[in-house]
Amino acid sequence: RKNTKRVPSFRKLLRTSQIKLDNKLKNKQYKQKSAAKKYRKEQKKLREAVRDAISRKPFPLEECKKKQVAGKCEEEEEDALPLDMMDEDDLKLMEDLAQKASFLTRDLSSNEPVHVKKRKHESVIEKYEKVPRRMQTEPEKELIHLLPIKDKSGIIPQTVEKPVLNVAHEEEEGTEDMEEGEDFVEEPLPVLTAEEMAAQRRQKLQERKMHIAALASAILSEPDNNIKKLKELRAMLMEQDPNVAVIVQKLVMVSLMEIFKDIVPSYKIRPLTEAEKATKVKKETQKLREFEEGLVSQYKFYLENLEQTIKDWKQRKLKKSNVISLKAYKGLAEVAVKCLCELLVALPHFNFHNNIIVLIVPLMNDPSKMISELCFEAVKKLFKQDKLGYASLGVVKVISGLVRGRNYDVRPEVLKVFLYLRIKEVELQKDSEDIAPKKKFMTYKEKRKNLSRMQRKWKKAEEKLERELLEAEASESKEKKLKLHTETLNIVFLTYFRILKKAQKSPLLPAVLEGLAKFAHLINVEFFDDLLIVLHSLIASGGLSYRESLHCVLSAFHILSGQGDVLNIDPMKFYTHLYKTLFSLHAGGTNEDIGIVLQCLDVMFTKRRKQVSQQRALAFLKRLSTLALHVLPNSSVGILATNRVFMQMFPKMDLLLDNESQGSGVYLPELDEPEHCNAQNTALWELHLLQRHYHPTVQKFAAHLIAGAPTEGSGALSLDFSQRSATELFEAYCMKGMTFNPPVASVTPRRKDTFSQTDSFVDEELNKQLQQHISETVVHKSLDFAKHLKETSLS
Repeated sequence: RKNTKRVPSFRKLLRTSQIKLDNKLKNKQYKQKSAAKKYRKEQKKLREAVRDAISRKPFPLEECKKKQVAGKCEEEEEDALPLDMMDEDDLKLMEDLAQKASFLTRDLSSNEPVHVKKRKHESVIEKYEKVPRRMQTEPEKELIHLLPIKDKSGIIPQTVEKPVLNVAHEEEEGTEDMEEGEDFVEEPLPVLTAEEMAAQRRQKLQERKMHIAALASAILSEPDNNIKKLKELRAMLMEQDPNVAVIVQKLVMVSLMEIFKDIVPSYKIRPLTEAEKATKVKKETQKLREFEEGLVSQYKFYLENLEQTIKDWKQRKLKKSNVISLKAYKGLAEVAVKCLCELLVALPHFNFHNNIIVLIVPLMNDPSKMISELCFEAVKKLFKQDKLGYASLGVVKVISGLVRGRNYDVRPEVLKVFLYLRIKEVELQKDSEDIAPKKKFMTYKEKRKNLSRMQRKWKKAEEKLERELLEAEASESKEKKLKLHTETLNIVFLTYFRILKKAQKSPLLPAVLEGLAKFAHLINVEFFDDLLIVLHSLIASGGLSYRESLHCVLSAFHILSGQGDVLNIDPMKFYTHLYKTLFSLHAGGTNEDIGIVLQCLDVMFTKRRKQVSQQRALAFLKRLSTLALHVLPNSSVGILATNRVFMQMFPKMDLLLDNESQGSGVYLPELDEPEHCNAQNTALWELHLLQRHYHPTVQKFAAHLIAGAPTEGSGALSLDFSQRSATELFEAYCMKGMTFNPPVASVTPRRKDTFSQTDSFVDEELNKQLQQHISETVVHKSLDFAKHLKETSLS
């Protein structure tokens, strides 16, 4: 026999173990042997039957016995058919059929068809399914089954009908029950009106709220004893009533978030080791362990629920068992994100904080503006309140991986969050613990020289105790902070440099330049030359906006003002670019960028005044005075405050207050080179216009500069103005809130009679002027008309 079974492929064999393959082979061989053995037995029986059929004469045919079952047994008669009553043709046919083994060997007493033996034995269910059905026209009589009778033909079942009266009575009772059941099933549900449905929904919602409040209060009152109720409260996230499911889930999310914020300890819970579990401890310790274990597990499950809610909203995946529609997914996801943001800020020390960071940081790049702003604000708060630096380092690592993984295709806000790192503030505003001098212990020689033996013994004990106290303190050392800050800054600068190198045309470039301007003083000196070359090439390319170019200039001078002071670099090209960019600013949308210009001027002139020539300072003073004429008042105040610093810092700036020229040449205001524009040959006539400005603070600064910016006397400024920087004044007089600073004084109304007299006088004057104008117009028109008539008559 040919095996037509398909041979398994090599890939399938690789996925199957060797034991399974051996078992399959053994089963296959056993089946083949069994089939061959069965086939040999059938062939043997067939040969024996043929041999017996040839040697013997055919027996007379027997009639099929009829089985009658009608409640009583009847004997079956077997009548043999005499051969002499058959025709010759029939007899010959029977003799021919007798030669065939299949005809002689089968049991003629059965009513089964000829081919039934060729089939496999059918099961009882298959036989029952093959029996033809009949429609039940009459009610079926109930029978009582008796013991069967065994006969030659087989087993004959015995049955007896039940009495008619009992059957009828039971049928009546059954029909009554069925009618009652049908009436119960067919009863329609009550139709509720809209008001009733709303009232029912409010009632259900109130019940759920009370249940949530009861569980939450029980947990907060005794967290140690009621920690298991957290599971009961968390189970309400699977609310199945579609009318209240969405609101209940939102309430449970927020309630669990507030509960965890209250009951979570101020330390991280670590899992117990096998040795600790095997050790016997006190009841209080065991109770505390059980509480911590339950708290961590429930907190983990809660975070998983929040994560799954956000994933379902992202994938738009509707679960079969869920009763919430797809439209409600967004609201649930927003609440889940709010809860995660709160936990990110409130529990930076607890377990699974890194998991929350991994969830929140990618959502800063979400298309939904609300969700991205929520995550941005949460990360910003985390950076501002993180004193040690562990959480900030984790967030910076995830942001760096996100920017690189998305191939720099992220929103600029993702990188702008770096500006809120506390690295610069911690470095400048050091803690009192770091400033305080460390405790110095006496050396052995000093003790030997100054102390007696008993004093040395006591001193040794005191020093040992002080060392133990210092080690037991939970405060982090300055070295640990600096190490974390250094690692964080390395990742930040690595992200910035990658974007400068590979994605200069990316929308992330302004955020990168702004970040470099903030942290440039912390960059390693080895990168200064390369970074300045890159910044200058970006400016020279012409592809930057004025704001981006200002950030480039600010970054370059931050680099040169910190550790870059030791470098012998002349940044004249950056001065030239800022001088050229000043007139791109105006009172419109670019007015807000005056703050960046004021920062650049502070770094370029105040901190580098020894490297700045007088000619360059005169050119900037003149151009800034011109710029103050066409910007908003807060920008004018900031620019004039910068000019005041120029006039006090550089000695010969007052020559621009004189009309006479101080040298050869003519002032060239359009020239973009500050060193060659001959600014010494002009005057600050803009100050006289600014002295008549509508803003009183601008008037004060203009008058102060016209007087030569004195520090004492009648022309000096008040302390409120003189002690504040230009950037502070720019922000103080900002008009973002549509308010005027200082506020406008209210005008006192005049008396009624005065207004009436003035109005009458004005009306008389206007009438006189109008009559005079009309009379002059009429005279001119008449003269023109007469002239026209004269010309026509002559023609």
